[in-house]
Amino acid sequence: MKYGCQFYPLKPLPLLSGSALKIIAVVSMVVDHCAYYLMDSNTMAYEVMRCFGRIAFPVFAFLVAEGFAHTRNRMRYFLSLLLFAAVSEVPWYLLNGADGTHNVMFTLALGVTALAAFERLRGHRALVIAAILLATLSAEVSGLDYGWRGIVVILIFHLFKSKKYYQSARLLQLAFAFPFMLHYGIIGALLACSVILLYDGTRGIIRGKVAKYGFYAIYPMHLIIIKLFFH
Repeated sequence: MKYGCQFYPLKPLPLLSGSALKIIAVVSMVVDHCAYYLMDSNTMAYEVMRCFGRIAFPVFAFLVAEGFAHTRNRMRYFLSLLLFAAVSEVPWYLLNGADGTHNVMFTLALGVTALAAFERLRGHRALVIAAILLATLSAEVSGLDYGWRGIVVILIFHLFKSKKYYQSARLLQLAFAFPFMLHYGIIGALLACSVILLYDGTRGIIRGKVAKYGFYAIYPMHLIIIKLFFH
């Protein structure tokens, strides 16, 4: 008879591909916007849906940093985001009116610009700091969704990225990004961190130009549907 504790190997947690992260972020975004535009804010369902909806932006910010690191053509990547931002501005305006805000695709595009500036100027500390301050100030002054915090979160996911020590780097990314994510609710921030922690570094099923641009197109399309059929 053997005495003492016997340890059994733990089964690894299921890991999520980049495509899975995209799907989770899109579903979270749609749920969030349905609650924001269509539901009474004094209901429990509204609060639950908005908490779930807070997953979207941190995951999108993480994916933009990943996309910037892996894309073969950073200019085309930026222009794609900028194009869909411009297209999305029409339904955004129809839903929000002239409130001085602009859709999140512009935030992501500006984030890519900030990353490009950082990479180009990284040998010149003063210029890097100036570029980051300019990007964050531009986001805030121009009324971009998530403002300066959105740009900072994208930068953090890029700055603490490491291919060799990716697990430790992921924890650092989330540790530094979490305080900025908290501004939009602790539950959503924790959920977003959980999703990002499960990323396995693979692309998944969303591949090719049609799938990629179809994914981008979901953003303006779901705003148009909300406006035309429900709002």
